[in-house]
Amino acid sequence: MQFSCPAALNEWIAFFESLPEGERRENLIELASQSEQHAPKAGEIFQIDDVRHDPECTDKVGVYLRLEDDTRAYFALSFGPKVQTLTRALGVILCRGLNGSSLPEVNAISEDFVPRIIGAELVRLRSQTVYYVLRRMKEAAAKLAGKGESAGVSSGAPMVVQPS
Repeated sequence: MQFSCPAALNEWIAFFESLPEGERRENLIELASQSEQHAPKAGEIFQIDDVRHDPECTDKVGVYLRLEDDTRAYFALSFGPKVQTLTRALGVILCRGLNGSSLPEVNAISEDFVPRIIGAELVRLRSQTVYYVLRRMKEAAAKLAGKGESAGVSSGAPMVVQPS
C-alpha cells in the first residue's frame, strides 16, 4: 500500500521492515532509552505546548511543536515515568522521522506505517496505544496550522522551556 510519508520516516520504516522480530524489539527498546534526547531543552521556544494524561496512555505525555522559517515543524516530546517502552520508542522514531516536515505533511500521514515498524504482533498486543503519540503530534500540527500562516502564534508569547 502506498501512502504519503516524509523521507526520513520512510527510512525508519525500511530499516524496521528489514529486521527479524527479535532485532526489531531490541532496536525499539534501544530507541525508547533515547527518549529524553527528544525532550524540550531549556530555552527552546515552542508555539504548541500540550502536556496531558489521556485515558489511553499510562502517564502524562508532552507534545511540543515549533515552526522554523514558518514552514518546517520541529517536535519535542516528554514522557511521564509510567509511559510504556513502545510508546517512547515510537515517539523517538516520530521525532526523527517528522522533524523538518511541513504541517500538511505531518497531517497527511496515515497510521498504516506503525505495524510496519513495530510488527503486527506488538500492534495486536498493545491495541490502540501504539497510535497515541502520532495522534497527539498530528493534533498539535493541526492546531498550529489552524492559527494562521505566520509564525503560528495566535495571542501572547510562545512558550519558552524553563531550566529545571
